[in-house]
Amino acid sequence: MSNDVGTLYVVATPIGNLEDMTYRAVRVLSEVELIAAEDTRVSRKLLHHYGISTRLTACHEHNERNKTRNLLRFLQQGKSIALISDAGTPLVSDPGYKLVHAAIENGIRVIPVPGACAAIAALSAAGLPTDSFSFEGFAPAKQGARTKFYEERKHETRTLIFYEVPHRIVVSIDDMTAIFGPTREAAIARELTKKFETIRYGTLGGLCEDVVWQDPKHLRGEFVVVVEGSRANRVPDTLDREAQRIVRILLRQLATKQAAALAAEITGVRKQQLYRFALSAKDT
Repeated sequence: MSNDVGTLYVVATPIGNLEDMTYRAVRVLSEVELIAAEDTRVSRKLLHHYGISTRLTACHEHNERNKTRNLLRFLQQGKSIALISDAGTPLVSDPGYKLVHAAIENGIRVIPVPGACAAIAALSAAGLPTDSFSFEGFAPAKQGARTKFYEERKHETRTLIFYEVPHRIVVSIDDMTAIFGPTREAAIARELTKKFETIRYGTLGGLCEDVVWQDPKHLRGEFVVVVEGSRANRVPDTLDREAQRIVRILLRQLATKQAAALAAEITGVRKQQLYRFALSAKDT
């Protein structure tokens, strides 16, 4: 790669708690010659907090196509750019794909500077299988399209991760309950890393009732919904009879997660594998 070609940094920023900003992210944002931000008003507050004076330019879903050409010329002049979104990791349900894709096509180095991501943060605390998952982003706003969206994912066996906005969280959970079934385990995370962070656990049916009766002031903020994958089409892991026997015994006295965790200690089998078997054993 030629030395006179610039570098595009894809920089993750906090999703709420400013202490989640990494030292590397602060350094990179201070050293680049331009920061391409989803909303310069939001990003200016973040940069001010860390004493970063780098020049800002807007790059969002409405101007990304045209803006990419200008930013690409800037990079081809040997200058460096940092791409950031309002919160979290760029391109994860945020703008930036066109710029990153164009940079790669033109031989410009793209360097990720990892950090916070609401989807991964929610998954890590959801208590659902993490060995295989699918990030689905936002469901469509309109009822018909949203229903079709969930129907297409009804038989997915991987753990599903969705984003949702406050004014649609009730109808979305209601749709999920109707389509996925009320017994699917799920977690609803709200305002992750912020002062009023809450994570609710249960079945979709139980969480649906919980959300419906919530005080509207508790439905503010951003939501991440993590839903257990379909059990019906899941290919069962092969467990020896002794491991199966231990799980079944433990299920008589313990909750599914506890039984799987203890069985993993006893047998040495992966906890996720035992957890999946425990779920199917409960159903039968």
